[in-house]
Amino acid sequence: MKVGDDYFDSADFQRLLSTYEKSINAGEPVFMDADELTDIADYYQYTERLDEAEKAISLALSLSPGAVAPLTYRIHEALYNGDTQKAWQLLDQIIETSEPDYIYDRAEILINEDKVDEAEQYLNSILETIEDEEERQDFIMDVVGIFSDNGLPDKTLEWMTKGHQENTTAYKELMARSLFEMEKFDESAKIFNQLVDSDPFSCRYWTALASAQFMNGEYSESVQSSEYAIAIDPNDPNAQLAKASALMRLENFEESLKFYERYLEQEPDDDEALARKGYCLTRLGRNEEALSVMRQAADIMPADSPNLVKIYEEMAFILMDMGRTDEAIAELDKTNDLDCDHNDINIVKGHILLTGKRAKEAKYYFAQGLLYSDDKYHAFIKIVVSLIENKFVEQAYDLLKELFSQYNEEDNGGYAYMAFCCRALKKYEEYLEYLELACVRNPKECKEVLGDYFPNDVPPEEYYNYTVEEIKKRQ
Repeated sequence: MKVGDDYFDSADFQRLLSTYEKSINAGEPVFMDADELTDIADYYQYTERLDEAEKAISLALSLSPGAVAPLTYRIHEALYNGDTQKAWQLLDQIIETSEPDYIYDRAEILINEDKVDEAEQYLNSILETIEDEEERQDFIMDVVGIFSDNGLPDKTLEWMTKGHQENTTAYKELMARSLFEMEKFDESAKIFNQLVDSDPFSCRYWTALASAQFMNGEYSESVQSSEYAIAIDPNDPNAQLAKASALMRLENFEESLKFYERYLEQEPDDDEALARKGYCLTRLGRNEEALSVMRQAADIMPADSPNLVKIYEEMAFILMDMGRTDEAIAELDKTNDLDCDHNDINIVKGHILLTGKRAKEAKYYFAQGLLYSDDKYHAFIKIVVSLIENKFVEQAYDLLKELFSQYNEEDNGGYAYMAFCCRALKKYEEYLEYLELACVRNPKECKEVLGDYFPNDVPPEEYYNYTVEEIKKRQ
């Protein structure tokens, strides 16, 4: 049975595995060297047959106690368990200290101890001793693999430049994934585009391209790429997740929900996907279902996950919209022992209470959130937004006046909200004054707050000029 690894699926390895298993099953001695037994242990670990992996590696070590391959296996095991002290002890047992695996093991232990610079100095010192160009390139690419496996994309790309560029799909994929991890999504997408051109039937490449496009804000393109991936492999969960996520950003919640459900059939314990499914249900007006799904997500989400606070907030907003104010506050109370901005949570509580027509209680929580906030400017703005949403426009206007008098141009936010208030209160001269400031200082906020008053083809930077021209036409 193929397992998806080129070496493990090869005829040579399958013959080796068959020989080993026949000997074990017959209770006969195994005549293999340490390297071969380590390969077999790696195979069993890869296929999650851990007891059999342990038997194979123990046999390798009993036959060759100081051999580099089985000790490297044990070192990786120790590092996986976070035991660098044991890893050093195992490294000291390796007899063949000139072997590449010994060098790589030493570097990996240093990296796992957060001594990346020391590991790199050590690897550079070894590189300087290698004169043969082919051996040098092999060493560089092995080091590239180490940095990549340890989540250091900047070092991965840095070492790739030490050697010559290889025209292989593996080399290009490694570069593309490293660029993705460094949040250079446009560059990553360009390389994945090359890869799908060279192998248009690779579900993996199409899905990776969809992810890069998604992170680059190209949601329609991401949907298209994920559709190609799904056409190649209809059951690939990563492709389904990619399509669901892009559809959600395009606000096609009905279709997004379908693909989240298909994905969750295969990956039922993905708490983030459950939360997004709940979000889709909310946007479709299916609030009770949304609450149920989000509670599932909250139940399985790690207590230290930053997304847990977001789920409690989302459930609180759903309950607020359903008029269940006390239950909404109870959800937010669950954040009391979590690592989050509790002042921000107090402002959210204030908003929910204000929406529930409980202005006196809302005022208390707004005051608490504002008093202890480390970012009072933005705390003010959040309260202003709540006041506007609940039709307390005059109070929002007064609060913004107070804010601008205290902070005097220290921030570029809030002017669009002030323009909104002035327009609603028919203070047209002030409206123009704050509209001009909003256009210059925060066009994005201007679009979000005032966009409904202007044609879609007018950029927010031009809202003030457009308004002035419209006034002139009417005079």
